[in-house]
Amino acid sequence: MEGGGGSAAVTSWPGEFSRALRGFSRYLSSERGRSQHTVRAYEGDIAQLLDYALAGGVNTLSGLDLGILRGWLGELSAAGLARSTLARRAATARSFTGWALREELIAADPALRLRAPKRERTLPAVLRAGQVGELFEVLAAAAVEGGPMAIRDRAVVELLYATGVRVGELTGLDIDDLNQDRRTLTVIGKGNKERTVPYGQPAAAAIDDWLRRGRPALATADSGPALFLGQRGRRVDPRQVRSVVARLFEALGDTGATGPHALRHSAATHLLDGGADLRAVQEILGHSSLATTQLYTHVSVDRLRASYQQAHPRA
Repeated sequence: MEGGGGSAAVTSWPGEFSRALRGFSRYLSSERGRSQHTVRAYEGDIAQLLDYALAGGVNTLSGLDLGILRGWLGELSAAGLARSTLARRAATARSFTGWALREELIAADPALRLRAPKRERTLPAVLRAGQVGELFEVLAAAAVEGGPMAIRDRAVVELLYATGVRVGELTGLDIDDLNQDRRTLTVIGKGNKERTVPYGQPAAAAIDDWLRRGRPALATADSGPALFLGQRGRRVDPRQVRSVVARLFEALGDTGATGPHALRHSAATHLLDGGADLRAVQEILGHSSLATTQLYTHVSVDRLRASYQQAHPRA
């Protein structure tokens, strides 16, 4: 069995397995409001679990017991998967068996006593303030000299850093989600939760430039209300944004930061460094739990400690 997600390796599943996976996918999409990306990840995990069960001679959902679940996680652990990945697979299994119990497909939930290693709490890499300044100097110069794509890239990165939105939230924005007078945008986050996020003057200037000079040059009949467009005039894809950010980070040198999420990490950390209230940052980022936001306080404290040790004569 491979360690990553994906479609089932077994082609001749029992009908009960196939129907259950389809039903679980519909539940995640329609009732839980999960994104297509998340649904595919869950499908891949459960497909692997059912493959493992079938390989062990279990061909009914009622045969999924605690031993099967533990054996599956044990095999994944032996394959070298990280603790965070194992924790996610265990959570997916619990979600699946809980759904199956509610649908009366099984008589008891075998995952109630399932345990997985705790997730590793790794501190996210963030950009220094000087690196952020350098990044936007490059983007501003390119927007002056370049075409609509350069103007778009500047607006995209400015907004990612100014608001800390996730890349999927950014690419889902429509023009009407902007309130340019108040400099706020309306974001639909995880679980279809809506929040309003402010942004500053630099991002406002970049967005205005995009709407005046960049977007009209790319817009087509297929553009619809999408705020940010790709080369062919359709709504920009998250992969395109990741590619843009990756190139910029590569040009900065050894930052330790990778992908658009690093801009989200940087925004949160710099807000807290500047004295922002933790709950305000939680609201801006759209975290359902304050504990998730508190991770960034550790980043700020670590930065403070490093500065102290470097500057204080008796550190």
